[in-house]
Amino acid sequence: MTVLVDDPIWPAHGRLWAHLVSDDSIDELHAFARANDVPARAFDLDHYDVPEELIPRLVDAGAHQVKGKELVRRLIASGLRVRGRDRR
Repeated sequence: MTVLVDDPIWPAHGRLWAHLVSDDSIDELHAFARANDVPARAFDLDHYDVPEELIPRLVDAGAHQVKGKELVRRLIASGLRVRGRDRR
């Protein structure tokens, strides 16, 4: 499994946010998130929203930091991507 985190460029709630995904398995993504104290409420169908200050700890735990386009490309290739129109 490879867990990926992109750059924190999404502003909300007074901070910047990034996305945490797996390119292999949602179950393994959940296990990685639990092991690194990412709250379950941060999960959004195919990714976790994570605040900027959490990224160094996630990388230290084994997440690979990539650009957003790379993260999306690998998520789509994995078959785990939930398209925008399916989020309703």
